[in-house]
Amino acid sequence: MNAHEFRRRGKEMVDYVADYLEGVEGRQVYPDVEPGYLRPLLPTAAPQEPETFEDIIKDVEKIIMPGVTHWHSPYFFAYFPTASSYPAMLADMLCGAIGCIGFSWAASPACTELETVMMDWLGKMLQLPGVFLAGEAGEGGGVIQGSASEATLVALLAARTKVTRCLQAASPGLTQATIMEKLVAYASDQAHSSVERAGLIGGVKLKAIPSDGKFAMRASALQEALERDKAAGLIPFFVVATLGTTSCCSFDNLLEVGPICHEEDVWLHVDAAYAGSAFICPEFRHLLNGVEYADSFNFNPHKWLLVNFDCSAMWVKKRTDLTGAFKLDPVYLKHSHQDSGLITDYRHWQLPLGRRFRSLKMWFVFRMYGVKGLQAYIRKHVQLSHEFEALVHQDPRFEICAEVTLGLVCFRLKGSNKLNEALLERINSARKIHLVPCHLRGQFVLRFAVCSRTVESAHVRLAWEHIRGLATELLGAQREEKAEIKS
Repeated sequence: MNAHEFRRRGKEMVDYVADYLEGVEGRQVYPDVEPGYLRPLLPTAAPQEPETFEDIIKDVEKIIMPGVTHWHSPYFFAYFPTASSYPAMLADMLCGAIGCIGFSWAASPACTELETVMMDWLGKMLQLPGVFLAGEAGEGGGVIQGSASEATLVALLAARTKVTRCLQAASPGLTQATIMEKLVAYASDQAHSSVERAGLIGGVKLKAIPSDGKFAMRASALQEALERDKAAGLIPFFVVATLGTTSCCSFDNLLEVGPICHEEDVWLHVDAAYAGSAFICPEFRHLLNGVEYADSFNFNPHKWLLVNFDCSAMWVKKRTDLTGAFKLDPVYLKHSHQDSGLITDYRHWQLPLGRRFRSLKMWFVFRMYGVKGLQAYIRKHVQLSHEFEALVHQDPRFEICAEVTLGLVCFRLKGSNKLNEALLERINSARKIHLVPCHLRGQFVLRFAVCSRTVESAHVRLAWEHIRGLATELLGAQREEKAEIKS
C-alpha cells in the first residue's frame, strides 16, 4: 500500500468506523458465538500472496463482527465504561503515523514533554495538590501507564524498594530476603483483584481489611490490622485505598485512612480507576478529599473521560521514589540531557521500556471538548444512573443494594441468589442488553453501569422495561413450577 492508496483506504476506513459507531445501536450487543468459533473461519496459515483491502473489510463483517461484544452500544451496561471519542481516535491515527517509541526525552522530545504537560493539565482539572504536579521545578509529576493494574504494581514495587533501602540503611546486616518475608500490604476487602495480583507479583503478603456497612475501608479496621501485624514482627509498608470500587462504586475513607498511613510511614496508593474522571466536576471533588496524604494516585481517563484505551493517569509526590526503583542506564539509552534536571525519561517510571505517544489523545480530547464539555458528559451519565435507580425503586419486587453515587446502580430481585442468577442468565441470553454481576456480603447482585457515549434516557428506560419483563416471566415460571410440585 502506497501513500495514494492509503489516502483512499483511509477515507474508506473512517467511513466504515463512523458507520459502525452510528449504527452500533442496531447490532446485537452481546455475540451469539461459542468458544472456538473463529478458527474454522480462517486459513491455517498466513497467505503467501497479498490480498485486497476489499476482501479484508468483507471478512471484518463476516468473521470479526459476529464475535464482537459492542462496548459502545447504548445497550451495553456491563463492567465500567471504556472511553471512546472521535478526537481520541484521530489522535491515535497520528500516534500510529509518528510511530515513535518514547522511552526517553531524546527518543522523541515532544512525546515526553507533551505527556508531562498533559498530566499537569489533568492534575489541575482534578484540583490535585500542587505537590503532585511536575510544573517547572516540582518533585512530583504524572505519567501515563497502560492500566490501573500497572499503576498499582508500579506503586507497590516502588514502595517495596523504598522501605527495603530505608531498613537496610538503618540495619546494614538485614538481607533483602529477610525484609521481604515480613512485608505486608493492605487493601479493602472490596479492592479490585489487580491489587491482589500486584501482591503476588511483588512477592509480598496482602491482607484484606474488612469494609464497613457502606463497603468502605475505615480507620479503625486498618489500625487494628497494622497493630496486630507489627506486634507479630511484620512490616506494614503499603496501603491501597479505593475510590469507586468495582463491585459497587464505594469509597474508602481517605480522610481517616490517610493520617494513619502518614503516622505509620506507610506508602498510600489511591486507586480511583473509574471514579477519578468524575472529580473534574466540583460537586464530586469532595470524594477525593484526603488525597493530600497519598504517595501516589491513579485513575483511568480511558474509562470515563473520552480518551480511548490505553491511558491510565498516575501521579506521585516524589518521582525519585519511582525512578529510584526502576532506573537502569545502559549506554545505548543515555543522552546528553538526562541529568539536566529539566526533563524526565519515562522509561524509569514504568515496567516496559517502550511507550506510545499516548498524550496526543489527551491533548486532542481536552482541546476539542474543553473542561466544560467533559464535565457535562460525566453529569449526564450520573443523571442517567439516578434515573435508573428511581425506576428500580418504583418496582417493589426489586431492591437497591448500595448507595448510588456516580454512574453505577447495584440492584437485585428480592429473593434468593439463585433467583437473581436466573434473571441475569435470561437478560444476557436475550442479548438485548448486557450486564455483569457482583457479590456484596454474600448476595448475588446485578450491576447496571451507564457506559456508552451515546446512551440516552430512552435506552435506560427500554433496558429497565426489558429487565422488568424478564423478571415477570421468571417469577411466573417459578410460580407455575411450585404449583406443579404441589399438585
